[in-house]
Amino acid sequence: MKVKLDFDYVIIGSGFGGSVSALRLSEKGYKVLVIEKGKWYKGNDFPKTNWNLKKWLWQPNMKLFGFFKMTFLNHVTVLSGVGVGGGSLTYANTLPIPKRNFFISGSWATLNNWEEELKPHYETAYKMLGSATNPELYAADFAVKDMAESIGKASHFEAAKVGVYFGEPGHTVEDPYFEGKGPDRTGCIYCGACMTGCRHNAKNTLDKNYLYLAQQLGAEIFAEKEVIDVTVLDAKDGSDGYKIEFESSIGKKEKASVTAKGIIFSGGVVGTVPLLLKLKEKSLPNLSDMAGCAIRTNNESLMLVTSTNKNFKDFSKGLAIGSILHTDENSHLEPVRYGEGSAFFRTMTIPVIFNKYAVLRLLGVLFLFIKFPIKLLKTIFTKNYAKRTTVLLFMQTVDSSIRLKLGNITKMKTVSESGPTPSGIIPEAFDLSKKYGKIVNGIPFGNFVDVLLGTPTTAHILGGAVMGENSSEGVINKHNQVFGYQNMFVCDGSMISANPGVNPSLTITAITEYAMGEIPIKAS
Repeated sequence: MKVKLDFDYVIIGSGFGGSVSALRLSEKGYKVLVIEKGKWYKGNDFPKTNWNLKKWLWQPNMKLFGFFKMTFLNHVTVLSGVGVGGGSLTYANTLPIPKRNFFISGSWATLNNWEEELKPHYETAYKMLGSATNPELYAADFAVKDMAESIGKASHFEAAKVGVYFGEPGHTVEDPYFEGKGPDRTGCIYCGACMTGCRHNAKNTLDKNYLYLAQQLGAEIFAEKEVIDVTVLDAKDGSDGYKIEFESSIGKKEKASVTAKGIIFSGGVVGTVPLLLKLKEKSLPNLSDMAGCAIRTNNESLMLVTSTNKNFKDFSKGLAIGSILHTDENSHLEPVRYGEGSAFFRTMTIPVIFNKYAVLRLLGVLFLFIKFPIKLLKTIFTKNYAKRTTVLLFMQTVDSSIRLKLGNITKMKTVSESGPTPSGIIPEAFDLSKKYGKIVNGIPFGNFVDVLLGTPTTAHILGGAVMGENSSEGVINKHNQVFGYQNMFVCDGSMISANPGVNPSLTITAITEYAMGEIPIKAS
């Protein structure tokens, strides 16, 4: 006798993969539950600046229940989003399509003609996320444009495609995207505060498109709940369904459970991968030994340059990322900004010195203080940090990977796997940041962990549950189905099986659209 299940699908996480899954499965008649460990956010819930740590940072053991999470691992510092809408709450809105090399490299390369297969799904993703070319460039964009001209790359600079409603600045209109089925939207005012949460209803976060529409079709969302276990109900391959146990992520640890025919892991790399590793040890032993492998940092470097000019231009105005410079076929540079007053990150940065050895990097920092004391003091103690500062985000398709494991002392640890160990100080990025510094009269700074330990900070951690021909080559197949279990999928950044070298949100959306398209309509 079959037990009546609570849901057809339970989705763990509400980021780009989880939100797409929720809508497309609901459209096909399935009863869907989304479980999200973070909170619900409306416009006024977001902090005015990132100094408001209680509203900005997610660090529950410190009673901080915001939407921005920093995870410090031995090879990388990971920046990610927490809350209903996942990374869309704190990401910089940019929606680029990777170049060809992404589609023909990595463990998924031979499984499909991905560039052609995903084309229509990228178009769908563009439409759903309200993609538009940024119509207004500001000081930081123009400074990068000037740099592009100085290095002979003027034609490689362009305004970014972004998920923002522009319209008339500050003017609210009825849903402009989904024939009146979506929420009202307000035109962007270019305040630069996209990454501390859009308080002005202009950013196309997932709670305003995929999740909003999914709820209209009956999808349920449990916020402030964290999944702690997944077990099969009867058949060892999960074909009879699953029991999903979860507990409150905020306040008293109250536990509960639901059952479902299928399950989709969409908690991002720092959510999905450690959960899979834990489940493999305990309740889902058929999971591939590849769980935790082939994790990539998008080969990123984040450097901050603060203008010390007396008559400076306001670098906080504009979009979080309003433009992109393609420095070569493998590399990209984007000027990133925070809104006025958001100066928390200066407490975590020191000048960047490019050297192989940590001791020499530290000595180099001390030398800079001797050589440029006034400029450095102006950088550190300026009252207009966000207005004066540009974060330079450099990304490459050059491949390297690490492996994530469960730690004995810490929750997670990483080990080197293939290619060069990810580095926070990439020569090309350092060179570009110095060129930018000459334009704005500033010195490149970086995360102190990156500078002292040589590790990178990334907002685009990828992999850990990659695609493969079989379970010895990947955790999931080309349809995102988990090897060893029925009706189980991974749809988030951990499924990304090569290095895109650009912001991955659009690609996560497109691949999930593809995967959900393979699931049949629910039988009546």
